[in-house]
Amino acid sequence: MTKKQQTAARSADVARLAGVSRSAVSRTFTEGAYVSDETRRKVLEAARMLNYSPNAIARSLSKRATGLVGIIAADLYNPVHAQMLEAMSRSLQARGFGIVLLVPDTSNFDEFIPRLLSYQVDAVITTVATLDTHLPLAAVQTGRPVVMMQQILGANVLNSVSSDDYGGGHAAGTLLCETGHRRIAYISGRSDTANNRDRERGLRDALAAHGLAVYAQANGLFTHEGAMTATRQLLSLSPRPDAIFCANDLMALAALQVSRGEFGMAVPDDLAIVGYDNSAPSMWSWPALTSVGPDMAEMVSLTVDMVVRKIATGDATVEHQVVPVRMVERQTTRERPTA
Repeated sequence: MTKKQQTAARSADVARLAGVSRSAVSRTFTEGAYVSDETRRKVLEAARMLNYSPNAIARSLSKRATGLVGIIAADLYNPVHAQMLEAMSRSLQARGFGIVLLVPDTSNFDEFIPRLLSYQVDAVITTVATLDTHLPLAAVQTGRPVVMMQQILGANVLNSVSSDDYGGGHAAGTLLCETGHRRIAYISGRSDTANNRDRERGLRDALAAHGLAVYAQANGLFTHEGAMTATRQLLSLSPRPDAIFCANDLMALAALQVSRGEFGMAVPDDLAIVGYDNSAPSMWSWPALTSVGPDMAEMVSLTVDMVVRKIATGDATVEHQVVPVRMVERQTTRERPTA
């Protein structure tokens, strides 16, 4: 048999050589289908001899599955989002799935779910914190699993995997209080996101437990540019804050840049700064950024596991997974000297 003939081998050829039915060949290459050990051995040996591999497209059509997972992502200029997307893509590919990536214009989300579903994806993962509820629900109504990463839309609405945002805000507030800070400001993200609201609530509760309130607050919109403006507003106050908690690391790095470069402040002596995400850039800044956040690898693993399991089983039960956070103290916080 020539090489050209080998590559063109069909399941019928494998069945004939192995002395089994075509359905036995199909079951051998279908995950979860029953076939005896002896039959499996014969089929695999015949497939090896014929250089046969099952047609993934034909299999997907027969199962009404494509082996594709749609990912809706945004704000990829934020290193933590890019890091998350890369890890998710690698994990899905290792599980045998291809990905369809859409990066929507946040002003026009309505077009994107129908466009994504037109690719006949088996499931949808979204990392967009501001995505309207009705959009992923449109995917659910077609029978596809949807998992939201870093966003919760309430019990029994959509599957989610998120960090313990309340716990992270509380840990940041507790650290700043216990290191002697009294004028603690907050640079928030977008107010219409659950993760921002929970981080702020955790911060406020921690401060209240120490007899304090948030000294001042400015909205940085989760962006570097927005946080630069917010930091200028806060540091123009008199007296200035002695600490700032930022709702993500990207904004904390902006606060570090503005406080040192424009206001000549020493960090952490004049101003303590805490971020959220514990992203790779938090280790690269100078001084290195104190940050609280989840284990990103665990978040990605839980998300992919949930998606793959729901595709395989058809389980429509709504699940929520919350990943614990940890505080990593670096060089932008220290015990504040007593007067």
